[in-house]
Amino acid sequence: MGSRKAREREMLDSVCSMIALVFFLVTCVELCDAATVVDVYRLIQYDISGAPFGSRLAKLNHHAGSLHFPPGADLSRTVLMIPVRDLNITFLQDYIAQRQPLGGLLFLLPRMFSFENKDDMRTNHQNQESDLLKSVVAELEQLLIHSNVPYPVYFAFEDDDIDAVLADVKRTDAIGQPATATTGGFKLVVSAPEPKKLISPTITNIQGWLPGLKTDGDASQLPTIAIVASYDTFGAAPALSVGSDSNGSGIVALLEIARLFSLLYSNPKTRGRYNILFGLTSGGPYNYNGTQKWLRSFDQRLRESIDYAICLNSIGSWDNELWIHVSKPAENAYIKQIFEDFSSVAEGLGFKVGLKHKKINISNPRVAWEHEQFSRLRVTAATLSQLFTAPELLESTGGLVDSRHFVSETAIIRSVKLVAESLARHIYGYQGNNIQIFADDSSLAVNPSYIQSWLDFLSRTPRVAPFLSKNDPFVMALKKELEDHTHEVNVQHEVLDGMFTFYDLTKARLAIYQVSILS
Repeated sequence: MGSRKAREREMLDSVCSMIALVFFLVTCVELCDAATVVDVYRLIQYDISGAPFGSRLAKLNHHAGSLHFPPGADLSRTVLMIPVRDLNITFLQDYIAQRQPLGGLLFLLPRMFSFENKDDMRTNHQNQESDLLKSVVAELEQLLIHSNVPYPVYFAFEDDDIDAVLADVKRTDAIGQPATATTGGFKLVVSAPEPKKLISPTITNIQGWLPGLKTDGDASQLPTIAIVASYDTFGAAPALSVGSDSNGSGIVALLEIARLFSLLYSNPKTRGRYNILFGLTSGGPYNYNGTQKWLRSFDQRLRESIDYAICLNSIGSWDNELWIHVSKPAENAYIKQIFEDFSSVAEGLGFKVGLKHKKINISNPRVAWEHEQFSRLRVTAATLSQLFTAPELLESTGGLVDSRHFVSETAIIRSVKLVAESLARHIYGYQGNNIQIFADDSSLAVNPSYIQSWLDFLSRTPRVAPFLSKNDPFVMALKKELEDHTHEVNVQHEVLDGMFTFYDLTKARLAIYQVSILS
């Protein structure tokens, strides 16, 4: 009996000691006011045919660490702060591939990738350092969007406050004293609910017409030329996916071409005997899903009236050569005419246009270029792009490196001149003639201010389609702009094909707390 009471007393003493220890730790560790609070941008979370990709969690509440952690360290409750300038991509590939436990990742991006960056915004500012950073970030982005990451991943931009926190974290890690509840340091906290699936996300296509001139008694339908650009984006961080080049440059070019031809078509004396159809399509990153649905909404008569379509894609950061990508061989009469018109105009403007033929595989639903959706319906079409080869799925669709900082207004102006003059030669029958309809010193000159203002606006506007509502202000702005220059503007709402599933929570506030030890 006595020994039993002794054991109970011993157990009670042990519990009391444990409670005292916990109380001691709680009283010794104090979370001070947040050292800094910053905007952070969550890695995209999505599924393809049920397979999970991207970051699967959003909530964060762990100590900060750096890449200077000791070998064999337990990082399951650590958020690694990694400036992309210092990133070892091989380390990250191995860590993700081996699914090693980690509290989270916070990548620090240079300010040049921010749409709020005002430095050198008016120039195509590139040097060896920026080119290297672009390459690193692009590789990082492809790794992350094609991986299933079981912990929170965020992006933030370098600034003085976060740089100071990182310097302190590096110092403590370097001396072998990483942050813990007993050693102090910094704690990173994002309070966020469980991410939820987006139900039936919509994609919106916008089209406008410039009707051609019919003569009295002309009962036949006029031929049509279509100018098309996909406007939405996809990237590792949806809240940062502004796609200045892909495909902001294509949108800007289309709007300026619509403005120029609206001036010509406003006067019956200069209105051509061609209809011009302008299409701003959604779902571009997802196999040009919006383009497919838009084309299938055409009646047969309209579809058969299209002489050809020109799709504009990534035309804002090239120097001496653009490419015309086609599905039909160069010997095809329409392809030959398009290429001759574009080549002749390009030569007069001092650069080259190349022709790339890639036959489409009808049995494969994947399309590499927007014009291939036209080709599948036997409509002649081509894509004008600075890209020599077709991107892979979810590649070159407006990711982290596709910012205003790297896009040249001059390149877009030259692209507009190329397309506008080539179309005019076809419409008015000026093939082979060295005539400039849109001359710089004329009332039909390309307007650099118009291009700059729209490019700046697009470079501040994330456009990942599943996160754009039917009446999103950006969609309404595109609709209004087409209404200013074209007729019969029509908006088509469709549901994005179910192969893709997206989750919410793309942006948050990160609180960085300093953990102090009370004496």
